[in-house]
Parts: sequence; structure tokens; C-alpha cells
Amino acid sequence: MLSTLSVRTTVAALAVTGLLVAVPQATAAPRDAGAPTAGAVAVADAAPSPSAGVTVKMSPAAADDLGASRKALVDAVSTDVLARSDDAKGLSAKAAVAELADEGRKVVVDVRTASADWARGVAYVEAPRTRHGDPEGWLYIAHRKDGQWIAGLEGDREFADHVATSPLVGKAERRDMTAYAQRKAAPEQAKPSVGAAAANTNGLLLPWMPDYYMTLTGGAHSHTGSTGYWSSLDFAGGNASGRVRSSREGTATSMCGAGGGWTRVIHPGGFSTDYYHMFNTTYYNGTSIGRSALLGSIGTDTCAGGAATGAHVHWSLRTYDANYNGQYTWLNGRTIGGWLWSNGSGQYSGCATRLGVTACPGTAIYNRAG
Repeated sequence: MLSTLSVRTTVAALAVTGLLVAVPQATAAPRDAGAPTAGAVAVADAAPSPSAGVTVKMSPAAADDLGASRKALVDAVSTDVLARSDDAKGLSAKAAVAELADEGRKVVVDVRTASADWARGVAYVEAPRTRHGDPEGWLYIAHRKDGQWIAGLEGDREFADHVATSPLVGKAERRDMTAYAQRKAAPEQAKPSVGAAAANTNGLLLPWMPDYYMTLTGGAHSHTGSTGYWSSLDFAGGNASGRVRSSREGTATSMCGAGGGWTRVIHPGGFSTDYYHMFNTTYYNGTSIGRSALLGSIGTDTCAGGAATGAHVHWSLRTYDANYNGQYTWLNGRTIGGWLWSNGSGQYSGCATRLGVTACPGTAIYNRAG
């Protein structure tokens, strides 16, 4: 059982026989929308399950729509999350949740939208709060067929199948998400050489307005701050008023819910981008947005773990591998915001080049569209 942890003042937590449930207040808002507010729904837990100890966010409206099947839904999503989490590999569900809890970390399943046989939302594993880094997180869509919930996490084939058929996915979102999910990635070059032809990123910008600048505070590093592809950059300051904006058009989701500092944008053409540590964020729930849409401001938010010692945005690049598993990907050899990025000798030390100019950490970088 997880120990009680502080949550936003708009969310109440209820421990229910091994399942911690945080749900929104009853409100006149639509069933699929909204900022979480206080309230609680009990979920039966007759036997040990993959969701024991998992934090669940669910509105009363979604709970009513799901009825008695809501526990099975959470079990199905929790099973997939723990199977995909790097930090849970090799452990049983019970052991993984307990080990994470010992580190002060939660596994969260957020049910955003539901009908009798469909549900969708966000699930994540909090990052360690002892170091800078991103949490592991996924969008999910689940479908109940023949009495059984089949969950698809962002990046797997079930997710792609559900995107194509779920009534909970709008037309514009389906277009963007299908284009992303059906991308057939070429075998990935493990570590593209600097000076090689820049990998096509379909015109992705840096995370602020074009022709303004921010200061590069951290070169290429892994999204966790420790292991994995060096997919992330840190930016702060500059003349962009600290406002963080989408690198390209797509569909945006506030991963921690309303007020949280983590947003994911799925772009057409096989890439998505993450933005973390923001404050004063705009709430999105699978919302279609344009290029340079306002996401929030640089900050120190750690709604899903990690650490931040100064206001900045932690920006990460994601794609799928050939097996359709969503993952963070190398920045090395890719052009973002008009700059060709390269790894350094260690994490955070990498630089970027443009028109014969090299910019390393501590340098102001202008965001260029061409």
C-alpha cells in the first residue's frame, strides 16, 4: 500500500482496500473533460491484482459509465504499464509497486474519458525525486470485448487499432495519432555520426516562438537523466518571456492533468515531443493544436517526479521503433529549430551548430524555422 502523498489541493485521495483513488468533484462539465477537483469513488478489490497500490484518478461520471467493470479496466491498464516500465522490469506487479513506493514514487492510472465499453486516459510511473529527469508516461485507450478489457498503451499495436475505431477519439485527433502510430520506422542508427545527413524531423521547432531565443542550459541527455537515448534538452531565460510553445502542430495532452507541468504533443509524421517542469500550463486532453501553441511557462514543476533546481523546460523527442513501441530517441544528428544537434562527451554537454556557429550549454539560441 502506498503511503499517503501530498496531492494538488483540487484532488482528494482515498485509500480503498489496496487501491488509492483520486477523482474529480461532481461538476456540470462534460464526462470527458476537465480539471480534476475533489471527490471520491470506491473501487472494489476482491483479490490481489496488478492495480493494488496504484494511484487511480477517475471522475464520478466516468466511474458511473464504467460501472462494475472499472476495476478490471484499471487492472488491464496497470498490467500494461508495469510491463512496459523500465523501472519495473523483472519484478511482479506487487513487488514493482512496493519498490517504487519505497522510493516515494507512484504508479498513476488516470481515466479521462469513458463509456460502457471504451475508456481512455493517461498512465505514468513517477521519476525519482532525487535527480533531474522525466517520468515514464503513456496515453492509453482500452476497449471491453466479450467482457474483457484490452488496453493499448501509446506505441503498441492495440493502441493503433483502438485509435482507428474508438468513438472517444475525434476526427482531427485520429488523423494525427494514426499518422504517428502507423509510421514504419527504418532500423534506427544506434548513434548517428556528427556531420551525417540530418535526420528528417519534419520541421520541428525548439519549444518557443520562432526568431526568439532561450539559453541552452543542458545539452543532449536522456529523458531520465541517467540511462537511455539522449533525447532531451533544457532551456531557460532568453527573450521569449519564458513561454513554452509546441514544436509543431498536433494533438496535445496534459499528462498530469489540469495544472500539471507535463504536456505531450503528438505530431504528424512519426514524432512526438514532451515538455516538463512548466507552470501556468494550458490544459489539453487530446486537443488539436497548431504550431507554436502556448503550453505554459518555464518552471520547476515536478507533478510526476524528477527534480528541478531552476525554472526551465525539459524538452524531449520521441518516436516509435520498428516494433511500434513508443520511446525516446537520439537527438544526435537531427535538426531541430534550424540547429544540428550533437552529443557531447557526457550527458548535458552536447552542442548544436548552424551556419558555422556552434552553441554549447550557456549559449543563447535563436529558434529558426528554416
